[in-house]
Amino acid sequence: MGIPTPSSVAEIAATLRASRARLASRPAADVIAALGAAGARFLDSADPLRAEALELLPESCGLSPAMCTAVLDGMAGDWTEERLTELVAAELGGVAALDGFVRNGARSVIAVGPSLCVQIVAGSVPGVGVTALLRSLVLKGPTLLKPGRGDVVLPGLFARSLAGIDPALADALAVVYWPGGSREHEDAALAHADVVTVYGSDETVRYLRARTPITTRLVAYHHRVSVGVVGRAALATSRVDDTAAEVAEAVALFDQRGCVSPQLIFVEEGGACTPPEFSERLASALAELEARLPGGPLDVAEASRLQQARGTAELLSARSGGRVRHGHAAAWTVVLEPGALPFGPTAGRWVRVRPLGDAAELPALLAPLGPHLQTVGVAGLGDRLEEVARALAQVGASRVTPFDSVAFPPAWWHHDGRGPLLDLVRWVDLEEATAPRSAPAPSR
Repeated sequence: MGIPTPSSVAEIAATLRASRARLASRPAADVIAALGAAGARFLDSADPLRAEALELLPESCGLSPAMCTAVLDGMAGDWTEERLTELVAAELGGVAALDGFVRNGARSVIAVGPSLCVQIVAGSVPGVGVTALLRSLVLKGPTLLKPGRGDVVLPGLFARSLAGIDPALADALAVVYWPGGSREHEDAALAHADVVTVYGSDETVRYLRARTPITTRLVAYHHRVSVGVVGRAALATSRVDDTAAEVAEAVALFDQRGCVSPQLIFVEEGGACTPPEFSERLASALAELEARLPGGPLDVAEASRLQQARGTAELLSARSGGRVRHGHAAAWTVVLEPGALPFGPTAGRWVRVRPLGDAAELPALLAPLGPHLQTVGVAGLGDRLEEVARALAQVGASRVTPFDSVAFPPAWWHHDGRGPLLDLVRWVDLEEATAPRSAPAPSR
């Protein structure tokens, strides 16, 4: 993918914005059908587009081939016509609101998509760029996507797939890469957008927010952390190995690069399996998972950082009564840390385990992480689940889910606590004439 000049980015943005009138006149169901047909190709084992994606992804994103397959299957499951239709129904009540005014109580409303949505996406997890561009295109919003370096393959292939299915719709999409932090390229795109979405670190969001025009809406998905809690019921002898396997997979998927990837697991005390014993079982599960979903290769800097982090953890564990288990050449590490809170810079599949007296204590422990807290994976809480989830919601969590659902939220999830489509649309009210109000009686 060649790097365009800033002036070329400005021309692309202007051309996309000019396509808005044609796109707005199309039935939303037809737009969704075309987008879904393009997305479904990534799930078809006989489609050469899927084969090309799986060939290119490992080198592009640094994940193992097996992990690339798992990630593609999980991400592309939400790119079908059925899932996109469900998303629109969940957030907007159905496609009718995108095509014209629909009755809503005493008024009629229409949902208007962006004239141009500029999406600036991080490259840590492949597929996020496609999910992002679909969110604006289903709203009939022309889209300029700037993917991160590790996520250039799938958006480019999606754009090519869409061009073969619906060239007119493809004209409303551009996937354009430039190096992150290129102010001239960013300003060229921002100048034409009426909605900007940013996925990235707090620093990236702060940097772009300061330069986005005041009349342009900015939707930010900043740095997030996720955790898990294992209750006593999931530590029963008959269940604990399955629990460890589910936690291990949630940790391992994306090589723990995703905002949904749990970095710290709280384990209740008083169960049939103690927290130290669970950390051992989790280490065994990660070792076994390495055969099916091996971790991606680490570069020299990452390997060095991992070795230093392991050494430091071993020294600290000797003082605090903790424990460190790791895969040596394999980049998984389990650290039992009695007082752990996330999150230090590590590499590979690094997870901390912290003993917890009772799950009711968890919200107070996580309160300092509230502004960055996202997903909480759960197991074994039984009838305490809703009460704990309600308290977690108050401190900042936006998603509480079983461990086997952690990695791949449904299309209609409230991303960071908000509706991903509602963040992008502009609602217009059509109010009917009402009888004149009577003038107030004069005061005496």
